[in-house]
Amino acid sequence: MILGEAQTTIGVRATLDDLFRRAGVRDPDALALVDPPNRESFSDGPARNLTYGAADRAISSLGASLYKLLPTDSLVAVQLPNTVDSIIAFLGILRAGMIAVPLPLLWRRGELAAALASIGAKAILTTSRVGAVAHAAIAMEAAAEVFPIRHVCSFGDHLPDGVVGLDDIFDPDACEFPQTSVRPGAAAAHLAAVTFGVDARGLVPMARSHAELTAGGLAPFLECGAPPGENFLSTIPISSFAGIAVSLMPWLLSGGSLHLHHGFDPVTFGAQLRTLQGGVVAVPASAMIALEQSNFLSDADRTLISLWRAPERLAAATPWTGAASVVDVAAFGDIGIVAARRDEYGMPAPIPNGVVCAPRGAIGAMTVIEAARSGAGTLTLRGPMVPTNAFPPAPDEGPAQRLAADKGGYRDTGYACRLDRRTQSLVITAPPAGLVTVGGYSFGQNALETCIAKEDTAATIVALPDTDLGQRLAGTTADRNRLHAGLQTAGVNPLIPGAFRPRRAAGAA
Repeated sequence: MILGEAQTTIGVRATLDDLFRRAGVRDPDALALVDPPNRESFSDGPARNLTYGAADRAISSLGASLYKLLPTDSLVAVQLPNTVDSIIAFLGILRAGMIAVPLPLLWRRGELAAALASIGAKAILTTSRVGAVAHAAIAMEAAAEVFPIRHVCSFGDHLPDGVVGLDDIFDPDACEFPQTSVRPGAAAAHLAAVTFGVDARGLVPMARSHAELTAGGLAPFLECGAPPGENFLSTIPISSFAGIAVSLMPWLLSGGSLHLHHGFDPVTFGAQLRTLQGGVVAVPASAMIALEQSNFLSDADRTLISLWRAPERLAAATPWTGAASVVDVAAFGDIGIVAARRDEYGMPAPIPNGVVCAPRGAIGAMTVIEAARSGAGTLTLRGPMVPTNAFPPAPDEGPAQRLAADKGGYRDTGYACRLDRRTQSLVITAPPAGLVTVGGYSFGQNALETCIAKEDTAATIVALPDTDLGQRLAGTTADRNRLHAGLQTAGVNPLIPGAFRPRRAAGAA
């Protein structure tokens, strides 16, 4: 499926599958994907370490299975932890000629059903459990509410009736998908993924082609200066555009090995770092202070990608004094990212008012995005990584129209900004109005209040500033147990009922 004109972006003609296969052809025995060593503590199945050859067979096997179940261009949702399975699932969907829809792990039945119904998804790929949460069962509940969904597939053990098991795709003797391309012509211009942004009115689906995803990944990849065959360790799941840009794409562009870390376990994280020599480590910005105070990143040969989901905090960041180099990546929802290496004093680089190139300051640097201040005082973006067409491709007044560009082709991020006339740069000053962002999860304030009012009209919920997460939720209610039960039955994000958990009094031990 191609939206708009069938043209590629910044000269990109390779699909994501092409990038993977190039590395696999070069050295099929090279290490490609490495699971968190503590995988069995939070999900079913052993930790997987796959060479490019083994990963290619698993991708082909999954692609063949999906190809038998669904037509080309079907939208297939993926809700998985940050494991090898998530990478294989994403690339397997693309190899089958379909469109991947990565979903945040904390979404539950209510959010899943609303998102998948809005785009007409045909299948869900998930896992049996993450911790104590039975994700395969949740996916089945969501599928029962969304008519277009035909199949629920899952990795793991003890799956509910009707769920298609996927663990056999890792069998060395599994069948392979034909090597002929299912994307003739301008293959990179076809849709590769749909992610979900959030504005004050709710979810906004954002569709990107292979070329647009590559453009997004080029920004952090070029700023890192990663050589071919580089080692990557990522704590950022590929459940959003920013996650794809800082985790999946730099690995594909380098053709090295991708080591994955789920959540944040200091002991496991330290052990993983000790197995790597140099390399690139991707972490949320909230982990910066803890990492600086530890000896985790004392290796000067390492580069740290710091993902800022609250980019208004970047301008006030303290200087980095660690040995590793730092590349800051400011994520403006799912519309676009801006990446830059810190200067010699450890300070973040400003966002230029105009063309943003990567790597900055280099001769022949590539334009990856353009930034401008709107008349309303908000940051707008355009360029090869910014989605250019509404999705679903229908001329209605639904959520897709909220992504409309202005006359210059810029899309409004909603983030307030000011122009620093001395440096001719843009300084982000506030998040979008009416939006609450807790770590990597965003909610419309009105939607939050409506959700709570359905269960308890006397309950209140507010967003408070938080040093680590950007914001956090806090609520009050007369009957916490009843509200918890109602919210869980409604299938909402667990961060919402978590706002009403008991709190210790000030000074309590």
